[in-house]
Amino acid sequence: MCPENPLQFLEEKIKEMLEMGHHSFLWDACIDDSRKPKVKAMAGSYLEYLFGQDEDQLVSPELFKKAYSFYINRLHKLYFDEWMEYCATRKAKRLDTQLKLQNAEAHHAKTFLRSVVRRWDKWVKFRKEQHIEASTRIQSIFDDAFLKKILKAWNTETQDSKKKREYFEHLERGDMDDLGYVSSSAMREGEDDISQLPQKAVLKIFGFMNLIDLARSAQVCRSWKIITQNSSLWNSIDLSSVRHRIQDKFVMNILRKCRPYVIRLNFRRCSTLHWSTFKGIGECRNLQDLNLSECQNVNEEAIRAICEGCPALLYLNLSHTDITNTTIRVMSRYLLNLQYLSVAYSRKFTDKGLQYLGSGKGCHKIIYLDLSGCTQISVDGFRYIANGCDALQHLKINNMFTLTDHCITTLLEKCQNIVSISLLGSPHLSDSAFKILAQGRKLVKIRIEGNSWITDGSIKAISRSNPNLNHIYITDCQKITDIGLKALASLKNITVLNVADCIRISDPGVRQVVEGPSGNKIRELNLTNCLRVSDLSLLRIAQKCHNLNFLSLRFCENVTDSGIELLGNMTSLISIDISGTSITDQGLTALGAQSKIRELSVSECLGITDIGIQKFCHQSRDLEVLDISHCLQVTNSTVKTIAFCCKMLTSINMAGCPKITDVSFQYLSGGCRYLHIIDISGSIHLSDKALKYLQKGCRQLRTLRMFYCKSITKAAVLRIESKYQSVEYSTDDPPPWFGYDRHGNLLAGVSHVEETEEKTAAESVDV
Repeated sequence: MCPENPLQFLEEKIKEMLEMGHHSFLWDACIDDSRKPKVKAMAGSYLEYLFGQDEDQLVSPELFKKAYSFYINRLHKLYFDEWMEYCATRKAKRLDTQLKLQNAEAHHAKTFLRSVVRRWDKWVKFRKEQHIEASTRIQSIFDDAFLKKILKAWNTETQDSKKKREYFEHLERGDMDDLGYVSSSAMREGEDDISQLPQKAVLKIFGFMNLIDLARSAQVCRSWKIITQNSSLWNSIDLSSVRHRIQDKFVMNILRKCRPYVIRLNFRRCSTLHWSTFKGIGECRNLQDLNLSECQNVNEEAIRAICEGCPALLYLNLSHTDITNTTIRVMSRYLLNLQYLSVAYSRKFTDKGLQYLGSGKGCHKIIYLDLSGCTQISVDGFRYIANGCDALQHLKINNMFTLTDHCITTLLEKCQNIVSISLLGSPHLSDSAFKILAQGRKLVKIRIEGNSWITDGSIKAISRSNPNLNHIYITDCQKITDIGLKALASLKNITVLNVADCIRISDPGVRQVVEGPSGNKIRELNLTNCLRVSDLSLLRIAQKCHNLNFLSLRFCENVTDSGIELLGNMTSLISIDISGTSITDQGLTALGAQSKIRELSVSECLGITDIGIQKFCHQSRDLEVLDISHCLQVTNSTVKTIAFCCKMLTSINMAGCPKITDVSFQYLSGGCRYLHIIDISGSIHLSDKALKYLQKGCRQLRTLRMFYCKSITKAAVLRIESKYQSVEYSTDDPPPWFGYDRHGNLLAGVSHVEETEEKTAAESVDV
């Protein structure tokens, strides 16, 4: 309104307000009526304002919306600022708490470490003091004991010097057999443990030594020299183990000193011996057992000298020699007490020689005769044997493809005491010969192999007429079926049953045998290549054969892990062959549950890996023979486990394992000190270093096979060849049936098992 005199205007309005009272004073009282807005005053509630449509309202809806939006935004801002402040405060508190915890942990760790270091330092000082004190006391005790020992030894030596000198002079003059005196004086005085053992124990230990070891032992000390000169150690002399080193002079020296005591002599494969040695053998008047097998220089003069000088001879082995009819004539004249004779694979004598054998003065007491491989013998020869050797009990005629039914019938006409007969490799014999063999006999042992004519009828006749039969070996006879096994099931004393390669045998036949009266007595069972045998047979075997020691399931393709797991509870099982089966690591692990297994063969089991063999070895620590050949997945890790777990191992076959390297032989040489036989054929990654490891650690190794080892040099083989009995070596590429090439790469499309079977069949045909 802008009055001209504001103070006067205010004064008037105040007076007017006082007159009207403040309750009736309105907000527009200071405005002239002409200037007042022409709107009615708001009356009623706020709802009337919201829903009213009067255009004369004081405030428009747009202004209210704007005011409301402003108010809401102010509230949002207020709330958001407060929330941000709250979050920032919590975050700051959390960071502060974490920092405090870290500082506390660092302080605690530092304090704890300081405490540990203090305690450790205190303990170290205490232990050092204890060690110094103990060392001082031990040194003092040792000095006292050492002085006492020196004084005692000096006193004893001084007092007994004269007695000992007289004692050794007495021994050197003669009496080598006065061992009682040895054990009472010298052996008590010996400083070594061997010399202090009882007499029987000492002789037992030295009895396991060969000639070279005995000669070396005699040079150790006087006590050992006296022990090695005992007559009981020279009763049996085996020169076959050192045949590469012996000469006639060496043998003659031994025989000259020990000929009164010698009872047994073994010259098998000693091809370097000559007339002087054979003459020395003839001077051993008490000789009873002589083995000249594979001695190339055996002739008529040598046999004559031996026969004339050794009238007490009972056992004579002349197999693989060039003996003639004259030689046999000399034997029949002088060997009046001969009981065991072997002329196997000696093909220079004829039927005339057997006539001498049967009609001569001697050789009528022969109870054992081996004519294996003598294909020159005809029916007349067997007739001469029958006429002169009617006391014959044990007969071996193996690998005689010329043998006929007439030969057997002629021989058995007068030899009625046969209890054991072996006819391996005689394919032309028929049922008629075996039925005559069964009539009126007391057979205990029978061995037949490679015969496609024998049928179940022969088995029935043999089992019916020979109730005491306990050793049955009928292999590779294609016509033998479950009916034949049913006939054998009636026998009560079967201990050995071998029906390998009889492919028509199945589960029912095996069940009848093991459930028969002999089931609990069977100790050896061979079902090799019986393709129809499955886990059902293993179930019966596990239930009935409680004394089974040896079991072969080689190439039984229907045998699985389920059947092998059943054998894991057979505590009597010592040897098992599951080569060529479909067994996996699971079955092998279950088999190792019983730890008495000594021999295991898993050759060509392609489902077995390092894991299975390692688990088995951890459970069977007494393993002695192991065959993992042609298991292509075997690595150095497996050999390491074998070396550290199976320390009693004597034979291991790792042929066809391409992943084996020199490291494996480092493990073997360190852990398996008793290895005698090792086969590493096809180990393409082995080098000369492997042979050095073997030579260093495996001191008892005798046989080493290294075919297809291209990385091993000929020079390294020549250096070790003289130290082992048998070393077989070649650098050819591995054959295809090994399943890999010369670089170790696996060959696609090669059936390892089939190729192995074909190779085995080809070898048998060649033989």
